[in-house]
Amino acid sequence: MIQNIIKGINGYSGALALISRLKLWKYFFIPIIISIITAAIIGVTAYGLSDNIGQFIAKIWFWDWGKQTFTTISTIIGGIIIIAIGLILYKHIIMALSAPFMSPVSEKIETHITGIVKHNHRKTSFQEQLWRGIRINIRNLGRELLITIPILLLKFIPVVNIFSTALLIMVQSYYAGFGNMDYTLERHLNYKDSVKFIKQNRGLAIGNGLVFILCLFIPFIGVILVLPLSVTAGTLTTVKKLKTSNQTLM
Repeated sequence: MIQNIIKGINGYSGALALISRLKLWKYFFIPIIISIITAAIIGVTAYGLSDNIGQFIAKIWFWDWGKQTFTTISTIIGGIIIIAIGLILYKHIIMALSAPFMSPVSEKIETHITGIVKHNHRKTSFQEQLWRGIRINIRNLGRELLITIPILLLKFIPVVNIFSTALLIMVQSYYAGFGNMDYTLERHLNYKDSVKFIKQNRGLAIGNGLVFILCLFIPFIGVILVLPLSVTAGTLTTVKKLKTSNQTLM
């Protein structure tokens, strides 16, 4: 697992240079716009709701002693909840809507890596790529929320809440990497087999998604570069794994 996480992270090495070499920036224009608009909407909403959620949580403390301390802690936890849910919604929205634009990028990178111009790929249209992106991300959104909500509840438990933060980041990273790798898998595997492939290579997904999540904490630049870098890295990692697995590249 650890080795695969490192491999997933290493996929980012040279990603920026490869995008420029293959002249792929034009394909990222619309996804970048989608990313900026989505981030802005979620950011404004999160800012407005964090205090309200903190005050709502604070109401469960009925005693006068420690009321101020608990309110402060609740506000912080409210902010964490908003950030966590905001990140979940952000990544699934941009990944779903960007699928038809990212698939051609992934294919060009794969052609560059393998040297195979004519692949025996699954043929899918713009609409099919968009639908698959939406389907994958709705599935992942539901599963991620089911896992994330209990983790967020652990933040009310002292000491345990430290480990829950690390677990939360791992979950976020896994599903971010899942989406980035599926842009390549879409050409080689059907929906069911793609899900199976990602489960068998969780480390690669986590490694890719970890950098994705960290990029989002870079003001403004993060939401611009996160998709180009993560999709390129995800493609490099996935193609290499497909070449060494039973799914041969044709």
